Amino acid sequence: MSFIGVDLHQNSITVCRREPDGAQSFETLTLSAADMERFCLSLDADDEVAIEATGNSAWFRDQVLPCVGRVVVVNPSQFKVIRKSVKKTDRNDAAALALFLSKDMLPETRARTQDQSELASLTHTRDVLVKQRTRLLNKIHALHVRKGLKLKKESLGSKRGLAAIDLDLFSRCEVIEIEVLREQALSLSASLAHLDREIEGVAATFDGYEGLTSIKGVGPRSAAVLLTAIGNVHDFASADKLAAYFGIVPRVRQSNETDHRGRITKQGNRLARTTLVQCTLSAIRYSPYLKGYHNRIRERRGFGKAIIATARKLLTIIYDTLKNGWVFNDFTQFQRREDLIPAGQSS
Repeated sequence: MSFIGVDLHQNSITVCRREPDGAQSFETLTLSAADMERFCLSLDADDEVAIEATGNSAWFRDQVLPCVGRVVVVNPSQFKVIRKSVKKTDRNDAAALALFLSKDMLPETRARTQDQSELASLTHTRDVLVKQRTRLLNKIHALHVRKGLKLKKESLGSKRGLAAIDLDLFSRCEVIEIEVLREQALSLSASLAHLDREIEGVAATFDGYEGLTSIKGVGPRSAAVLLTAIGNVHDFASADKLAAYFGIVPRVRQSNETDHRGRITKQGNRLARTTLVQCTLSAIRYSPYLKGYHNRIRERRGFGKAIIATARKLLTIIYDTLKNGWVFNDFTQFQRREDLIPAGQSS
């Protein structure tokens, strides 16, 4: 049995093979079909391989997984030994992976299925395009402000609002700028509409989609983001573990008798965490329970902390919904479709 650390690049790999007695050997290979075949043939069924999560790590894992006992995809943000190494070389990176793999001390990232990866990529692309369109619309708004013209940003969110811009109020250069910005914004809106249809259609085939969208405040696109971020909910032993994975638990620093709890960690998927907060803002409008919980905390600790606390409460509901296969008939009263028993009670 060997522990194999692989420093993976776009066109090559540096391999460190560590034996149980600590002996190490290195080799560098390309990612050509011939070299990959030779590498796979050199592996034994009980070997373990470690790679950092990169753009092509899922592909590489799929290539070697049939040949070995285990492939560990390492979370690079948590494995700081490589990034903070004084002497950072490909060989040192591969050796560090092999060493910590042999001691079973690597922070493993959770592997996605092909369908989950593809849907996650779609939702990420949508997020990128939304931000690009927002920047374009902000620029159009800034051109109005510079002229002393009043214009609500919200009015630029529709095709009609963009068409209603009075170009006669601007100079020739400004008109050209606005026309280009408007054209690009409209093009992005059309692309987003196309993505939305595809995201909703693909997400609807996932287990748990119907349950999540039965929660008032969680729409089809939000469900897609949450489902791809969570993956197999049974990987999490509790809702608290899921909250930690979303990065909405406080940082804890303990020393002797001192116990300090700070801001949330913000680790994990930023888009999923942002989506959860957005769903929370919507859910408190529908659920008297969540609204009351939010208001009680807001009175003591302010709006920001109240939203994060309520988001964690909503995430617990999401966790229970996915784990138990619930579909809400009436979310405001926490009544499930099958038996109409309040979700927090037993039959």
